[in-house]
Amino acid sequence: MLERTRFRQALPKDAPDQAEVFHHAIMEGAAGQYNLAQRQAWSRALPRTAEAWMARQAIYATMVAECDGHCVGFCERDMTAGRIETLYVWPSVARQGLGSRLLSLSVDALRDAGHREVSIEASLVLAPSLIARGWETLGEDRVERHGEWLARLRMRLALRSQEDDGH
Repeated sequence: MLERTRFRQALPKDAPDQAEVFHHAIMEGAAGQYNLAQRQAWSRALPRTAEAWMARQAIYATMVAECDGHCVGFCERDMTAGRIETLYVWPSVARQGLGSRLLSLSVDALRDAGHREVSIEASLVLAPSLIARGWETLGEDRVERHGEWLARLRMRLALRSQEDDGH
């Protein structure tokens, strides 16, 4: 899968796919960590429309993973705050390196923009892989979505500049 995937900045044409990736990543991909009511509430937090996701592209720098002409994953970053806003991958292609590559490219962009650390509020699905990659857990958090409470972890990653790496 990774060899057939192109990573690039999001375009308006990606918005419908982003809406579907978001919905399915939550409803299917998060089933092991969150109950059905929680997943339904989480999925309803953002409209399942192209217009909503095009508007988000205007707010957040968004990197997409494109395979066979379709967005199969995306990562939104807040360039001002130095934060990863979202990271979602289509469930059938999860655990194949797409999310890791999206995250890596986004962290690199934040580093290049001068940030010394990156933060994220990670779902219970994402947090274990971030911990394995050296992210620091700052504490547990709960967020309310349509009357349901969802647990997540506040996390950060200290960034080394290229000068620190000897480049």
